[in-house]
Amino acid sequence: MINWIWMTMLIIGLIFAVINNRMDEVNAAIFEGAEQAVTLSFGLISVLVFWLGMMKIAQEGGLLKALSKFLAPVIGKLFPEVPKDHPAMGYILSNMTANFFGLGNAATPMGIKAMEQLKVLNGGKDEASRSMITFLAINTASITLIPTTVIAIRMTYDSQNPGEIIGTTIAATIVGATSAILIDRYFHWRRTRRKKR
Repeated sequence: MINWIWMTMLIIGLIFAVINNRMDEVNAAIFEGAEQAVTLSFGLISVLVFWLGMMKIAQEGGLLKALSKFLAPVIGKLFPEVPKDHPAMGYILSNMTANFFGLGNAATPMGIKAMEQLKVLNGGKDEASRSMITFLAINTASITLIPTTVIAIRMTYDSQNPGEIIGTTIAATIVGATSAILIDRYFHWRRTRRKKR
């Protein structure tokens, strides 16, 4: 469905450009966009490789394990149905740690694994469990302390101070995560109350 929409928009745009004799501008935009995409990709690759390397060093040095232990009590309260020694808990902690450092690409596989394990805990049902909904809400809020991808984009385009976004990101993270958790808890309370009636 979405592919057809994009194709239709592309064809309409090309027809419009031909009718108005603006194909030169379309060609220039295509080549300029391709050049910017390559520039941006190389900028992102260098920063992502750096931070993934830092994450590996942190993992080997025990920093991620310490951070996971520090977060475990909070995560345990957010996911009371998940046993502490269950693989889902490890994947949830790893996913959140990667998100803290703005490494969405590294966090995604761990998030998928966490959802798979949460589905196992849910008995393989197609209906999402409370833990699955909570995890999705927190991931959507995107708890990020160091937005490495945004910093990489700002560096690529020669920002004077690429790291100045960190304060704003932390403020947005606090508001987003708090809102996600409160909304999740409210709807869980409402569903539980409805079942008791």
